[in-house]
Amino acid sequence: MKNLEEKILEGERLNKSEALELFKLPLWKLGELAQKVRFRLNPERIVTYVVDRNINYTNICISGCKFCAYYKTPGSPEGYVLSFEELEKKIKETVDLGGYQILLQGGLHPELPLEFYESMLSFIKNNFPQIHVHAFSPPEIVHLSKISGFSIREVLERLIKAGLNSIPGGGAEILVDRVRKLISPNKCSAEEWLKVMETAHDLGLKTTATMMFGHLETKEEIVEHLFKIRDLQDKTKGFTAFIPWTFQPKNTALNFISKAKAATYLRVLAISRIVLDNIRNIQVSWVTQGPEVAQLALEFGGNDFGSTMIEENVVSAAGVSHRLSEKEIRSYISSAGYLPKKRKMDYTLLE
Repeated sequence: MKNLEEKILEGERLNKSEALELFKLPLWKLGELAQKVRFRLNPERIVTYVVDRNINYTNICISGCKFCAYYKTPGSPEGYVLSFEELEKKIKETVDLGGYQILLQGGLHPELPLEFYESMLSFIKNNFPQIHVHAFSPPEIVHLSKISGFSIREVLERLIKAGLNSIPGGGAEILVDRVRKLISPNKCSAEEWLKVMETAHDLGLKTTATMMFGHLETKEEIVEHLFKIRDLQDKTKGFTAFIPWTFQPKNTALNFISKAKAATYLRVLAISRIVLDNIRNIQVSWVTQGPEVAQLALEFGGNDFGSTMIEENVVSAAGVSHRLSEKEIRSYISSAGYLPKKRKMDYTLLE
């Protein structure tokens, strides 16, 4: 019978108990194996990135996630909804900086109707037809379904018609309801998150998938999350990338939890690369880890440096504020021994 290392090197699929065994391997060995998988799926020494901006159209949210330091409750004097004029200004700045897309996300606002979201998308497409709109994570879609009375499919069809191009993988956290009930009790279930993604893929939308770890989950639940993503990708082939990142406890209701160390991040990133044999791209998280650890993550299976994030509010609200220009991102990729290439959301190269 083949051992774990032999199976990985020969490109054989791991089961859940084998994936759990990866947590016991020395970190250097895990990185070595993850790199073998990375170069099997992406043979060239190219590391991609996207020029975009995170725009939070509102910070008003009824989800009450314990890991979030950004949201405000309805009626808060610090709550806002961006005007279309402000939205236009932010997108124009993005375009002027060579931006290809915007990542548009907000809280679960109790009073904004589905028509508001359709109007916002139409406004963006009428004024910036060249911009790729990567918007509304599954919890937002589920929320819109509940407040509008339309099914998830109907909501997505309407948003696509208004200008939605793809969906980010936010709101996944850990796709195990035990954890979700503890950290985000008012947010969609794991099953609902997966249903949104499956429906989106069925309608022709590409999406990403994420995992936020380093809080109240177990190793077994990390593996469970990865296998749920892998199983859906087997079925739909709609995920373009996977993005694991660590929980940032500062300023949150879970601030008693110690921040996950870089070694934990690298280990989970490498395990993600090995387990998700059907998702080609693994994105490193310089936003939470800083650029030096992100560079190191390129030796642990990562092949994408994420976004320039001309604007980012949610992670910085948790006291983490790494900023990088496009020039700096290219420099970090190059100095790590890789060739930087600008890309689209679907990983088509722009250069």
